Amino acid sequence: MRDTYLPYGRQWIDEDDIQAVVDVLKGAFLTTGPYISQFEQAVADYVGAKYAVAFSNGTAALHGACFAAGIREGDEVITTPMTFAASANCVLYQNGKVVFADIDSKTYNIDPNEIEKKITGKTKAIIPVDFTGQPVELEKILEIAKRHNLVVIEDAAHALGATYKGKRVGSISDLTMFSFHPVKHITSGEGGMITTNNKEYYEKLLQFRSHGITRDADKLKEDYGPWYYEMQFLGYNYRMTDIQAALGNSQLKKIDYFIELRKKYVDKYNRAFQDMPEITIPFQPEDGESSWHLYIIQLNLEKLMVGRKEIFEALQKQNIGVNVHYIPVHLHPYYQELGYKIGSLPNAEKLYERIISLPLFPAMTEQDVEDVIITVQQTVKTHLN
Repeated sequence: MRDTYLPYGRQWIDEDDIQAVVDVLKGAFLTTGPYISQFEQAVADYVGAKYAVAFSNGTAALHGACFAAGIREGDEVITTPMTFAASANCVLYQNGKVVFADIDSKTYNIDPNEIEKKITGKTKAIIPVDFTGQPVELEKILEIAKRHNLVVIEDAAHALGATYKGKRVGSISDLTMFSFHPVKHITSGEGGMITTNNKEYYEKLLQFRSHGITRDADKLKEDYGPWYYEMQFLGYNYRMTDIQAALGNSQLKKIDYFIELRKKYVDKYNRAFQDMPEITIPFQPEDGESSWHLYIIQLNLEKLMVGRKEIFEALQKQNIGVNVHYIPVHLHPYYQELGYKIGSLPNAEKLYERIISLPLFPAMTEQDVEDVIITVQQTVKTHLN
């Protein structure tokens, strides 16, 4: 057993990151300063988008995207149940209705065929999620959206650096959200970003994150002088600080190295587990290249004497910090109270009962990876039918 606990994810902070933050603390601005626009431009350039707008966190960014897309009371938005609750909650913030479409059992991503089945005259948008870092079938989803005049808000919280048919995620959908939580590919402590190629969305996002206020002379209803500003709609204080932006910008310089390490460790996991009939390793479609935020194994419970809980607890006791991503959103008590039914999304529900996320982050060592492999192999083998 390991002497120390290995979490499923953890940030990598080096001296360059620390110095970037110190430089802000010694400067004139802690927030609403120059580092935010620098970080936005750097992310836009990296993914190949025209515009990027930083937010205080990924959830706030999703809320902003729903606002920019014009989601209002009575509108329906289709998303996956296999995600963190924020992917659906952002619709509720705008008084819209969440409609869940089941997943593809092979990719674990939302199934475009299921999306098509859920479209009604009230459908306004689709929020596909690049689960674990693997891009969704964007070509099919965008074709569906175009045919039904829908907005695509891609939740790419897991997928910074991923590509789909040779293009970086963040340059393809109408709006794309990235998260900079400490377990993600890069971190700004907390933080989020929306990328888009649509100038109208871009301008709405800028105003939405700052109380709905504008100082832009071209947008003012009146102009009484250089001090004057207007709140033109109900926005929120979702601004990112310069401290966060400086850290994020420093981290972004290392993104390719971080992803290279993730892929290296994934390859080790795949080779170790691919011939174990008790485990299904992640599927990698040919049209997308994952940036590997999560490495999820599926337990083939028919071959085991115990359920997922016993395997999970056994690994935790041996200091392997496994996790489960995610509890399907429609199974949460709040969504049950809204009327969503158990059994309505069978693929997601079946998958949830079998999955375990293994530790995967750049700051892992080769020995950490070997510890995970050996512990998983031994644990599974002691519980065979």
